[in-house]
Amino acid sequence: MSEFKDYPADQIAAKLKQVEEFENKYKPNATTKGWRKWCTDPAYRKREWQSRQALANYAKHSAHKAFSTNDKSVL
Repeated sequence: MSEFKDYPADQIAAKLKQVEEFENKYKPNATTKGWRKWCTDPAYRKREWQSRQALANYAKHSAHKAFSTNDKSVL
């Protein structure tokens, strides 16, 4: 896994502005609340990145094992 590199502050600010405009036009929902949390909490961004890295690592090394068995009960 590589080292976490945060997005540039201007990109984060632009996304937060986009979220605020959407919420003003419509109303807050689960998606916009998640984006707002992502924009305002650096620790949240890092955890989200770590989660994506873990999923990619699993897919790269272990996901194929789910298809190499004769047990097709989950499919």
